[in-house]
Amino acid sequence: MQKKIVEFTNILRKAGVRVSVAETLDSFLALDEMTLDHRDQFKAALRCSMVKHSDDISTYDRLFDLFWSGFHDSLREQIKEALQGLGDIDIEALMEQLQSMLQNMDVDLSELAQALLTIDQNQLEQLIRQAGDETGIERIQNMLQIGFFSRRVLEQLGMTGASQELENLVEQLREQGMDEGELEKLQGLLKAVQDAMRKAVRQYTERELDKQNHDYIERFRQESLQEKSFYNLTEEDMRKMREVVDRLAQKLKNVVSIRRKRERKGKFDLKHTMRRNMSHDGVPFELMFKRRRKDRPKMVILCDISSSVANVSRFMLQFIYSLGEIFTKIRSYVFVAELGEVTEIFRDRDIYSAIDEALDGGGVINPYTRSNFGMAFHVFWRDHLATLDNRTTVVIIGDARNNYNDPRAWCLRDVHRKAKNVIWINPEAPGAWGFGDSVMDEYLPHTDVAEECRNLRQLSKLVDQLVL
Repeated sequence: MQKKIVEFTNILRKAGVRVSVAETLDSFLALDEMTLDHRDQFKAALRCSMVKHSDDISTYDRLFDLFWSGFHDSLREQIKEALQGLGDIDIEALMEQLQSMLQNMDVDLSELAQALLTIDQNQLEQLIRQAGDETGIERIQNMLQIGFFSRRVLEQLGMTGASQELENLVEQLREQGMDEGELEKLQGLLKAVQDAMRKAVRQYTERELDKQNHDYIERFRQESLQEKSFYNLTEEDMRKMREVVDRLAQKLKNVVSIRRKRERKGKFDLKHTMRRNMSHDGVPFELMFKRRRKDRPKMVILCDISSSVANVSRFMLQFIYSLGEIFTKIRSYVFVAELGEVTEIFRDRDIYSAIDEALDGGGVINPYTRSNFGMAFHVFWRDHLATLDNRTTVVIIGDARNNYNDPRAWCLRDVHRKAKNVIWINPEAPGAWGFGDSVMDEYLPHTDVAEECRNLRQLSKLVDQLVL
């Protein structure tokens, strides 16, 4: 049973449910208190051990039902339906007559042929699962492969050979004097059971696809969302995008956590190890490591909240504040023409309501005015330049459409000189920078990184560069 628990754990992880080794061990302890016979209790116990987030409960419930039950019932229903289609045949009497005749015959049948002949559902299920394992059905990835893997399972079962064995048996029974009417009933019964077996194999394959890749459509939708332009997001897209950003942020946070643990240990230093162990004739009893402390960076975010850039700012803020512990300090400012700080909003509210309030001006600026980057940068230079130091990364989100106002690029120049680096995220393509009322070309010399960002995939790559 522990092997089945580990297999179930791997399927959950593949579906995006985070289950640690410790939680898997906890589920082993649950087995000491109950069995699968108490289905609801068993399901609840594993859920308590393995599921940490309410969003994962529906995934867990679906995969539990697919993994721990269902196929046996499906096989039973297929056979029951096939037998009902035979009409008024007395199957029990027919099987008794068959068993009586077989006692006086020398018949050697394969496991599958015997299971089909006796309609042994438990044996048929075991044979199908075994054939599925041997054909590598866990590699199934999409619906186009259902037919291929179904045929592979039937071939591994030896279905064609078993059918031939049963045909030969019918001929032997005819030679032994079995009534033609009874033989016809037997042939109908065997055909119905074999048809049910083939349908069951296909259903088994479909269930394996659902079990191994139950979130195939969901993953496809998420990938499509990541490629969709921020300009074309619907309200429903915005809601779903939040979930995608949360998962991406959590994944990124895990990567950073692992990397920092490795950095704390340090890199093996061969030169110092050999020098330290000279008294041991060069035998490295004491290992030396190069320890390089990497300080957590400070982050300052300047968000243009005009309508053309609002969605980039929305998801950038969600990313950064979801990764909050990675940074020593985060300060957030919003602007259109005026500039105001909204850091306190994120301390006092949940992240989503804070973002909504910040993008509405946060009560500190008027969001319904014309863009003026020069004015916003001058306010930041005048009132907040002293907050920057050589550990501060400044992230600017905006399209640099300045409505032909003075860009005051010298303000950004001074910000660049004081900060560790300046990163500009622009939703417009580079080909549009510097044309019309865009002053991006004047700001570029005072940035370390300037990237186009029109969708979530591009944004997540930029965040990845910020924290890794």
